[in-house]
Amino acid sequence: MHGEVLATEQLSPHLVRVVLGGAGLAGFTSTGDADEYVNCFFRPDDAPYTVPFDEEAVRDLPRPQRPFPRRITVRRWDAERGELTLDIAAHGDVGYAGRWALGATPGDRLQLRGPAGGYRPHDDADHYLLVGDESALPAIAACAEAVPAGRPVVVVAEVEDAADEIPLSSPGALEVHWVHRAGRTGDDEVAGLLADAVAALPRPSGTVSAFVHGEAAATRAVRRVLLGERIVDAERLSCSPYWRRGHDDESWRAIKAAWVRETAAEELPAR
Repeated sequence: MHGEVLATEQLSPHLVRVVLGGAGLAGFTSTGDADEYVNCFFRPDDAPYTVPFDEEAVRDLPRPQRPFPRRITVRRWDAERGELTLDIAAHGDVGYAGRWALGATPGDRLQLRGPAGGYRPHDDADHYLLVGDESALPAIAACAEAVPAGRPVVVVAEVEDAADEIPLSSPGALEVHWVHRAGRTGDDEVAGLLADAVAALPRPSGTVSAFVHGEAAATRAVRRVLLGERIVDAERLSCSPYWRRGHDDESWRAIKAAWVRETAAEELPAR
């Protein structure tokens, strides 16, 4: 499956919207999940093939010539128009997905597989909490739009500074808290920013449905707050580490499964 770039838009300094369309998306069927994503395949600059390509055949090429797979959140699927909107985090020349998005022009093609997903705000929750950094903003935005009308939904989002804040909307009673890194880069000084902001929120009453996605150490720290303070029941918490500070995507893939297991097995102090 592949899409053809119809339009792009710079939503913020570090977030690019790409709208795909064309006959190559025929058969795309949404999962209906708020965190829906597709596996995209980004070609190296010197790749000796074009989109669409045979995924089996390219596996026999030398590693530098093979496409680099990346999971990208589906911001919106318009079945009537056959258009797929992807909001992609971009940090200059760092990362294949962001670099491609920054340079994408109408007519460019992107190969993809999917979609898949696993979370939708629980219909019976009293409150919703959506937490993450800019890599999770597309999914956070989709989740905010999927909550039942009138119910409280709180977003806590970490970005570099005010320029990276984007408009969010929801049929629920939306409250947004922006957390700025403001030049901080070290693990110790960044990992706790989201957790501290979440811990400072008024404790919600009733049943909470929570979505916590983004950088690995930050999501683990938020998880400790939510489960350790018994703010959220484990079965109503979607917690996923998209990336790990200090690692590229390939090195993170190599250790991610072990990280997830360690996080799931972590004993939290009873309160």
